[in-house]
Amino acid sequence: MWAVWLDRWQFGFTTVYHFLFVPLTIGLAFLISVMETMYVTKHDIMYRRMAQFWGKLFLINFALGVVTGIMQEFQFGMNWSNYSRFVGDVFGAPLAIESLAAFFLESAFIGTWLFGWDKLPPKIHVLSIWMVTIGVSLSAFWILTANSFMQEPVGYVMSHGRAHMNSFGALITNPQFRVEFPHVWFGALTTGSFFVAGVSAYYLLRRREIPLFAQSFRIAVYTGLIASVLVAVIGHAQGQHLIKAQPMKMAASEALWHTSPYHAPWSLVAWIDAKDHRNPFDIEIPYALSILSYNHTYGSVPGIEELQEQYVSKYGPGNYVPSVWVTFWTFRVMVLAGSLMIFLAMYGAFRGLRDDEGLAKRRQYLRIMPWAISLPFIANSTGWIMTEMGRQPWAVNGLLKTADSISPTVGVPLVWTTIIGFGIVYAAFAVVDVYLFVTFIKKGPDPERGPEEMDAEALQPAFEP
Repeated sequence: MWAVWLDRWQFGFTTVYHFLFVPLTIGLAFLISVMETMYVTKHDIMYRRMAQFWGKLFLINFALGVVTGIMQEFQFGMNWSNYSRFVGDVFGAPLAIESLAAFFLESAFIGTWLFGWDKLPPKIHVLSIWMVTIGVSLSAFWILTANSFMQEPVGYVMSHGRAHMNSFGALITNPQFRVEFPHVWFGALTTGSFFVAGVSAYYLLRRREIPLFAQSFRIAVYTGLIASVLVAVIGHAQGQHLIKAQPMKMAASEALWHTSPYHAPWSLVAWIDAKDHRNPFDIEIPYALSILSYNHTYGSVPGIEELQEQYVSKYGPGNYVPSVWVTFWTFRVMVLAGSLMIFLAMYGAFRGLRDDEGLAKRRQYLRIMPWAISLPFIANSTGWIMTEMGRQPWAVNGLLKTADSISPTVGVPLVWTTIIGFGIVYAAFAVVDVYLFVTFIKKGPDPERGPEEMDAEALQPAFEP
């Protein structure tokens, strides 16, 4: 059991670390695409400088995201060989497409975008950053296709103790995927939006480049408002899907030890006694769990103990209850962070922030926004922890247990060695990442160049229809 515990910890911290970069990559790519599109349509050099400034931070984040993602791939073969053997025929297609198509697409067009300034016509150049946005989004598409199979296996047949894909269409139309992908994608837009808004607020507080960063702030806040609201709406649909696909995860996320009453209340906070299967202290909102689960005030939700009995009858003896404490609280931290983001974005969007100087004078609000950069990262991380730990003890829900997924020949000393090694490498990455971000943020955008430097005579005809 020590080997299982260590393998899970290693995969958990490397996955959460990697996922710090992925949503920011997607969100920044989208926002830079919008900014450069405004440059091409408005012919305003400010938007060019804006896109170039955020592009530097995007490239730093993209590079570290790629490096940490590669380490994820190695773990499948080293620590989780039984898992890889079991799902390899299903995972092979989406992971291959992600590597050979989506990743090469984004990588190729990043080079075109980076080195194509003043060399490509503006309309072709802006197309390259939109292709990067499509590429990073497709990467998430295929990775989440694979992850959705772990949550709700579809499109497979069992043969010789392994899962074999028999319907690629079923895999990409997985009901779990239909709610998981948009939830993650709009969460990525929220991440990029709050990052841009927070850094822009830093500049506005120091009254540097007010026109540029006031407009960056507005673009980010309006995008963040739309994206954060859609994250909540789709997250609600995802929670309702759990009732059908993973009722144990739903019960654990509510610390619901016994099947709820017909009009189910929702626990806002609770003191959880997992040993005695009870909640000695519980603040409840009447009818709220029924509303969250079924969109009306009535409807019972299955409890942990009743589901445990069902799973023992279906799958045989064993403990099928995930960590209730972790699942319960990660869900609430995610919801709290998401609610704060909606509130902050709504305040910024509806307080009449069209005037640059008026925005720069809202200093109390601006002081909050750099700290608010952490909110989407908190929500993303706790959401993934809930998603993955709430599925336990299954690696593939209902098919393969986590304890049966590890590599039988990789012992505890070797896992400890790699955990320490990854920890040292990732700590170094963190130092480099923070140093580069701070350096480029303090430096600010490149100075505005004059017409002779931009070779305006060659550039202007490209704007003509």
